[in-house]
Amino acid sequence: MSYQNILTETKQRIHYITINRESKLNALNAATLAELHTALVAAFADEQIGGLIITGAGTKAFVAGADILGFPALDAAGGTQLAREGQTQVFDLIANGPKPVIAAVNGFALGGGLELAMACHIRVASDNAKMGLPELTLGLIPGYGGTQRLPQLIGKGKAMEMILTSDMLTADQALQCGLVNNVTTPEGLLAKAEEILGKILQRSPMAVKAAITAVNASGSADGFEQEIAAFGQCFGTADMKEGVDAFLNKRKPVFTGK
Repeated sequence: MSYQNILTETKQRIHYITINRESKLNALNAATLAELHTALVAAFADEQIGGLIITGAGTKAFVAGADILGFPALDAAGGTQLAREGQTQVFDLIANGPKPVIAAVNGFALGGGLELAMACHIRVASDNAKMGLPELTLGLIPGYGGTQRLPQLIGKGKAMEMILTSDMLTADQALQCGLVNNVTTPEGLLAKAEEILGKILQRSPMAVKAAITAVNASGSADGFEQEIAAFGQCFGTADMKEGVDAFLNKRKPVFTGK
């Protein structure tokens, strides 16, 4: 499919989605979010794709936030709808997706850009990256999951400080507080993301999906029950039987995703 605001490519079971609005620092507008939704749904449904990497075009920005040009025309109802549609169509879709999604954060990840990265399951940042949620400088708060996902990643106190002050973190600071998993050079960013995803793709796709579901339930009232249920369901898969047989017979498993 042809897109106007994103680029997509699949190589060796890895699907790459690049936000391609470099002149706008890859800011998220309605059209870009709509294309992201379409691309994500297609990738999750494609059996040839094992995982995804999301990044931004150029070296200056992953995504420098939402495109605020349309904000003045919105009232309270319009703002609510904007947040709800973005959450369900893109951010929650990524977080709850059946395949691993890694954010390769190149440059600025601000506002909706950081929220996009946080919705991904793993984050790798270039050493020139800067991350923050500056919505309060606009008289707003984060609306794409920032107030929920940031405390889960770095703790309530640090998240409160970041959101209320609108201060940015450097890549090294983000690594220290657990906001990102790895920091590397801009030149090595995609290679590091590919390295991590390559390891995941050696695991059972069924188990990967189950693990994502269980980890996402962490801290919820039924988190342990969801883990138990997902664990039990794995026993009904051919992948589990293959994995156990391979272990017992000291060979490398060949998972089929069934």
